[in-house]
Amino acid sequence: MSENSQLFLEKSKTKAGDLEHRRKINFNIGKYNEKVPQGKQQFSDVHLARERAKNIKWKAIETLDQQLEEFELQFTKRGGKVIWAENAQQAIDEIVKICKAKNCKSLVKSKSMVTEEIHLNQAMEANGIESVETDLGEYIQQLDGEAPYHIVTPAMHKSKEDVAKLFNEKLGTPIDFTPTQLTLKAREILREKYTAAEVGVTGANFIISDMGGIALTENEGNARLSCAFPKTHIVVVGIEKMIPSLTDLHLFWPLLSTFGTGQKMTVYNTIITGPRQENETDGPEEMVVILLDNGRTTILQNPKQRESLYCIRCGACLNACPIYKNIGGHAYGATYSGPIGSVITPNMQGMEDFKHLSFASSLCGNCTEVCAVKINLHELLLDNRKESVQEGLAPFSERMAWKMWKIASLKRGLMNMGNGNLKNKVVNGLFKGWKENRSELIFSPKTFNEMWKEQFKK
Repeated sequence: MSENSQLFLEKSKTKAGDLEHRRKINFNIGKYNEKVPQGKQQFSDVHLARERAKNIKWKAIETLDQQLEEFELQFTKRGGKVIWAENAQQAIDEIVKICKAKNCKSLVKSKSMVTEEIHLNQAMEANGIESVETDLGEYIQQLDGEAPYHIVTPAMHKSKEDVAKLFNEKLGTPIDFTPTQLTLKAREILREKYTAAEVGVTGANFIISDMGGIALTENEGNARLSCAFPKTHIVVVGIEKMIPSLTDLHLFWPLLSTFGTGQKMTVYNTIITGPRQENETDGPEEMVVILLDNGRTTILQNPKQRESLYCIRCGACLNACPIYKNIGGHAYGATYSGPIGSVITPNMQGMEDFKHLSFASSLCGNCTEVCAVKINLHELLLDNRKESVQEGLAPFSERMAWKMWKIASLKRGLMNMGNGNLKNKVVNGLFKGWKENRSELIFSPKTFNEMWKEQFKK
């Protein structure tokens, strides 16, 4: 068992047993679950919309090399710069290089999972540069020294009372501040950060190939401010976020907002095609897009797992997953949690260290059912399990148990030799931890075969 696997089991056990924690996340997920069906009503045929989106992403991923080159060509025509980063360290090195060239002392950063993936905040701190989260949820998590809890809602596991207590401890606000007052306090602090920052960093919800632009969708406007105030705008984006055309956004923006939060459309939707032009009055003087691989081409090379690159990070699979709703986001020990995280993390960061995530699933298929682009998530989880066994990562005890099971299953006489009492002792002895929060596994005194024979004789 790897260290990551052991930590996952320990954290999962703790979180699953914390009833207050489960109450909070299920309360917040419940709000989304109420709104999503309403948002879906904007589609005349939501299943057709999902199918079309999947086909568009299929085209983008199957021709990804061409799409990326076309994006670079179009983006650089308007004065933008493109940097290709093979891994997280290369991306960090490039960002640090830009910041030092600009004599950057502070940068503002909008909500971005990919910057969490490369651990940007920690890298900036190590280089003496202040990195400030400007999304309210991310800002709360940064104040608390925690990673984002959810792809869409970083502080989903916190109640308004938790946030009030945190602001009281970190910012000195009164303990009885309302959510509105807390938001205004955060706004007051962050507005000063925007005007002082030399560099702004954002992610991108989509890369648009034919026009050489990036698309951002958000509810707070922090991304717009992060790229408007600072003179330098850096975009860090995974190469899989590609869509072929501007016209595809009329489908993807509503799908992302509806399946993510239940909205018909998020409040702020922005397309950026480069730095400020001669005839423009605002925008950054310099814009750099860092196209990040960091294991994505490894997934691309796998014909079965390639489908996971269609993901638009709406978070619907997390909200639907019974495992996530019990253990929460931090137990996964990875940037991406829930079903999609369990699929891509072993392939991006190594099957040996993260194969356990693919086994942390009930395989109920609800994640596949709710996916905005119809990714067969539960099947990909099964494929991950299969690949881990093929790579020889299954423990010796597991391999032997399945061999014995196969032998017994192929010979009915052997199956009937073990009565219910024997099976109870063996199984409950092997799975000692099972009984900590559950009752014992109790087998029938007779096998189905024996009961069938008795019934037939009658």
